[in-house]
Amino acid sequence: MAALSQQSEKILGVWNEHLAIAGELETLTESVSTAIDLIYASLAAGGQLMIAGNGGSAADAQHIAAELTGRFLLERKPIRAIALHGNTSALTAIGNDYGYEHVFARELSAHARPNDVLLAISTSGSSRNILCAIEAARRCEMKVIGFTGKSGGQMKSLCDLCLCVPSNSTARIQEMHITIGHAMCEILEARLASV
Repeated sequence: MAALSQQSEKILGVWNEHLAIAGELETLTESVSTAIDLIYASLAAGGQLMIAGNGGSAADAQHIAAELTGRFLLERKPIRAIALHGNTSALTAIGNDYGYEHVFARELSAHARPNDVLLAISTSGSSRNILCAIEAARRCEMKVIGFTGKSGGQMKSLCDLCLCVPSNSTARIQEMHITIGHAMCEILEARLASV
């Protein structure tokens, strides 16, 4: 077998790092199950899931919301989920008028009801606008689930449940967040389809 090129070696390194961290997700299994139960209880009672994140985490927020409002694997009723950055007019107006740290908190406060759930996504756990969204969620009597990296950052102690991916690499953390998100979507959809 021919030796791998330097580029191919680098690609293989990415795959191997991904697989090693994915193998450690087993430690989060019960916490992910608890997160699913929290979201299910809210949705089954007519609540909604609000999701907030920046950059790649915003893409994950929108991806998870789309899987729930559309369809993941099953044909069923749409599930109430919204990515808080989706309304760019609100996002830019709130950012301009109140500051970027308030973009999610203000939007959340407009729509939240007690017992809704916020899924707060931040690889560092310390994004100021995510922390403000968590504070707003608390004022609205929402449950808060966090997706973050190894340390959990500042948000770790602020969430009802914080899922800390065992990595310090932003790319690998985001890959695990969407893996966890897909598992949640698959199970939530199956449970809600039978309601």
